[in-house]
Amino acid sequence: MKLALIGYGKMGKMIEQIALQRGHEIVCIIDIDNLQDFESEAFKSADVAIEFTAPQAAYGNYMKTFAAGVKLVSGSTGWLDEHSDEIKQLCTTGGKTLFWSSNFSLGVAIFSAVNKYLANIMNNFPSYDVKMEETHHIHKLDAPSGTAITLAEGILENVARKDKWVKGTLLAPNGELSGTEEWAANEMPISSIRRDEVPGIHSITWDSEADQISITHDAHSRKGFALGAVLAAEYTANHEGMLGMDDLFKF
Repeated sequence: MKLALIGYGKMGKMIEQIALQRGHEIVCIIDIDNLQDFESEAFKSADVAIEFTAPQAAYGNYMKTFAAGVKLVSGSTGWLDEHSDEIKQLCTTGGKTLFWSSNFSLGVAIFSAVNKYLANIMNNFPSYDVKMEETHHIHKLDAPSGTAITLAEGILENVARKDKWVKGTLLAPNGELSGTEEWAANEMPISSIRRDEVPGIHSITWDSEADQISITHDAHSRKGFALGAVLAAEYTANHEGMLGMDDLFKF
């Protein structure tokens, strides 16, 4: 398979390494210094492009990739609020293809399935309140993480007494704590911590007067995310439309 990479930071380099190990060819690498290569023949020859960039760049990268007629796999966040409907329409009726996930880790896909299952059980036990905490490296710009939001949505879909997630506290790299520890009964808080080079930790806690139940996913490195992105590209090469982890992994 011919792959193009959009974004060549730590994640892009790891994706390149795994893709080559799996026998794929990297035909084009686009980073901040050669954005004109979206129009190159090398980029247009790709079967799939894999995009991991900053939140503010994602939407523009999507449109340029679609214009080149290339299928896209992306883990970038930050574009959903403003452009979600447009992108989904392009992929459902406009002939474009995007495989998007806030997290490509197999472990997170399993964790997400367990999260939904547990939430469905907890819907019947109103004595338990739920909250989430996510921890990431100091370079991560968005808070809460896209993965945390996806996990929260999985809870909201299954727990009738909760209808929205809200930002809890944010512990910055310098130790400064902001945000709030108060929320309404219908709200689910997501607190964030930014420290060191943590790849990603997500913990969901159900708490009652009697006891506490917690589930946690702790990523050891970015390798699991990179492998998942390559597996998603392999899937996307033979599929069309708006795709996600639920298509790739059937739990």
